[in-house]
Amino acid sequence: MRLRILTVPILAAALGLSACTTSAAETAAPARVDSVRADLDAIVGSGAVGAVATLTERGAGTVVASGLADAAAATPIGTDVAHHIRVGSVTKSFTAAIVLQLVAEHRVDLDRSIDTYLPGLLTGVGVDGSAITVRQVLGHRSGLPEPARSPELDEHQAAKNGRTFTPAQEIALALEHPAKFAPGSRFEYTNINYIVAGMLIEAVTGHRYTDELRDRILTPLGLSNTYLPATGETGLRQPHPTAYTTVDGTLTDTTLMEPSVPWASGALVSTGADVNRFFLALLAGQVVPQPQLAQMLDGVDMGNGDGMSYGLGLGYTQLPCGAQYVGHIGGVAGFSTVAGATRSGLAVTIAYTGESSSVDLGGMLTHALCD
Repeated sequence: MRLRILTVPILAAALGLSACTTSAAETAAPARVDSVRADLDAIVGSGAVGAVATLTERGAGTVVASGLADAAAATPIGTDVAHHIRVGSVTKSFTAAIVLQLVAEHRVDLDRSIDTYLPGLLTGVGVDGSAITVRQVLGHRSGLPEPARSPELDEHQAAKNGRTFTPAQEIALALEHPAKFAPGSRFEYTNINYIVAGMLIEAVTGHRYTDELRDRILTPLGLSNTYLPATGETGLRQPHPTAYTTVDGTLTDTTLMEPSVPWASGALVSTGADVNRFFLALLAGQVVPQPQLAQMLDGVDMGNGDGMSYGLGLGYTQLPCGAQYVGHIGGVAGFSTVAGATRSGLAVTIAYTGESSSVDLGGMLTHALCD
């Protein structure tokens, strides 16, 4: 899902349900909570089924929710449990962090070619793995093509049909198409870059991506509610809101997802508290060393006209209050997420189910992350 900072039209939804609740022990500043509550109500009021935000302010957390966890049962989203949500492309920040750890260990060089680590993987019309660097892959400047959109590669349909994919199969499907542009010549957000990044991690370490994710990030940071579902694990662990997508005008449960489709680019499941902890730890230099963090925040404007830049697995921009937002946005069938933090100790993860006619991401980030 593309990062944007201004009002973003998503899709018109068929249902508008709003019922807002807040955790019993609010610890964030009351004005911040009220502003975020109003933002969630607006998301639900414009078509989403349910929305939940987790605010972290200097180590303390507050959960605010609006709308329904389950439309059929008319169950409101509670704030007394850690909801598991599919965070989509927020996964990319985790994947990039692992690669930058390998850079710090002198096992990966950002400016060496992908062929150095995955010889012969990237070949095709206009595609040459010896001319594409690790940095270009992590920064979406590789020119790699995406697989053609098809029901076969839809993660929800794949789950319903029992279809799974290997990373190599997805790369092969992408390489049926020519390169989009010469490596390094421009920015274009492309999920296949992070399938390559996951394969790079496995090739360099000799371990499964999911094991490196666990050992390098999840366990050290105590992210006990975060996991990468195994191939074929299509459901969500409880508790979780139901994911919804409007299909042919009908609100449809799309909670099931085949995780091997987005894999290292977007299959992560987490909670707001865990995601906030990750981004705060990342900015504090507790995930990758500061020299590598600086590399992650050395990027290019995304070209949306909204001031958002993209580095290596991270989006970043200056908020109106002068604070720098650092984070990522994610979207998979039925779930949309925006998450990130500032160096002042503030973090937010906002997730909603269903489809909203418009979402003011810039306003939400400002309300949540500006003192």
